[in-house]
Amino acid sequence: MNCTIHGEHLTVTPALQEYVEQKLLRLEKFDLMQQATDCRVTLRVVRKQHTVEVTIPVGGMIFRAEESSDDMYASIDGVVDKLNRQIRKYKNRAEQRGKTGYDQHFNSAADAEESERVVRMKEFEFKPMDVEEAVMQMELLGHSFFVFTNQENLQVNVVYKRNDGNYGLIAQAR
Repeated sequence: MNCTIHGEHLTVTPALQEYVEQKLLRLEKFDLMQQATDCRVTLRVVRKQHTVEVTIPVGGMIFRAEESSDDMYASIDGVVDKLNRQIRKYKNRAEQRGKTGYDQHFNSAADAEESERVVRMKEFEFKPMDVEEAVMQMELLGHSFFVFTNQENLQVNVVYKRNDGNYGLIAQAR
């Protein structure tokens, strides 16, 4: 897996880079992660908070985690632990549902030019999936909503997390 590591408000030393790479190599114990070709790591320091953000697109899914602490090495350890839990959770759910193929991939997100209204844009190829898989992807990303192509009708739908802890689905009226 080829990792792009960059720092915001800090210089990424060879020691930091090596530590991140060694920790992320441990994720390759999962069969799914052996298909990952790249990952993006951002190391950031703001007001004595050391934050590590990791994004790994693989098999049509995007694994993302973020961790902050007062020590960069502790943040790296924490973010790898979070990724470990996410991958295990995904693997267990996929096995329970009898899912075996991981052949479709998202395109990487592309940032758009900044303007006064739209400050960021992401483009994805939407992999058709069922509602349960969309909820799982939303949870893995740590987002409150997720846009996807519903495999039942091939229409764009949105799942979202409600304040009561349940999930909602937005679909086009027929």
